Amino acid sequence: MTRTLKAGVAGAGVFGGYHAKKYVQLPQAALTAVFDLDIARARALAEPLGAAAFDDYAAFLAAVDVVTVATPAIAHAAPALAALRAGRHVYVEKPLAVTADDAAQLVAQAAARGLVLAVGHQERLVFAAMGLFDIPEAPLRLEAVRLGPLSPRNLDVSTALDLMVHDIDLGLALARDKPSWMKARGSADTLTADITFDDGFTASFQASRVAPERRRTMKVVYPSGEVEIDFLTRLFRNTTGFPLLEDFADSPAGRDPLGASVGGFLDAVLGNAPRPAVTGEEAQAALNLALAADAVAGVESVPTEV
Repeated sequence: MTRTLKAGVAGAGVFGGYHAKKYVQLPQAALTAVFDLDIARARALAEPLGAAAFDDYAAFLAAVDVVTVATPAIAHAAPALAALRAGRHVYVEKPLAVTADDAAQLVAQAAARGLVLAVGHQERLVFAAMGLFDIPEAPLRLEAVRLGPLSPRNLDVSTALDLMVHDIDLGLALARDKPSWMKARGSADTLTADITFDDGFTASFQASRVAPERRRTMKVVYPSGEVEIDFLTRLFRNTTGFPLLEDFADSPAGRDPLGASVGGFLDAVLGNAPRPAVTGEEAQAALNLALAADAVAGVESVPTEV
């Protein structure tokens, strides 16, 4: 008989609500618990979904097998580390942490305990659904733009950790070699970074959370042509000659990348998949480059968790 995992969500905000509902929908898990320091907010999310609400984190961990950490970004590391130390498999919303040391500690703890550590860079699922990872050529250049208007959410971290880290993760997933050089300029709200890899692959990232309108595009240049993607319309143009799935947006992962990502995490925990969509190590690499972009641009570092 297939085991059903007891799932818990730490953080009863917007993203916590998204994750809680995915656990209700997925057959591999049952939503058992929701944690928030504000017990009323925890109850408001948990009770309509048939779960228990907690404001005591140790009691919350005792009630679950797997944990999604969907707290504000600045507070990802501490609850994720506590869950790993308690022997729980963990899915962390991006970014994995806000400092390199915290990210390294999470990755090391998961490895030492043989636990799954997954991170919510869901757009990798979109690339996989398109078939972009199956193009046999090494890319020559990547140009990513991720702009949006000011939002009250995620202001605890820079735009590099809030927005650009998504595209950095995608760039690293496509790259065939290691990054070796970076130029960056901007501020905590608007940043541009250019990265060169050892094999000559170059990647340009532009991100802003104070733009007049939303724009999320990416162009990948190959020896045989280009792939241009609009993440908002879910449309792309492909001149490479290599086949991509035109109706990828109608595939399960294309329709619901978060659900596919959480489902992949659960499958990895259950031993039905070798790994989650994005591992802790991969998210650590993306975080380190985002932090490096801030450092090169002279953006003030986000504070370390206490």
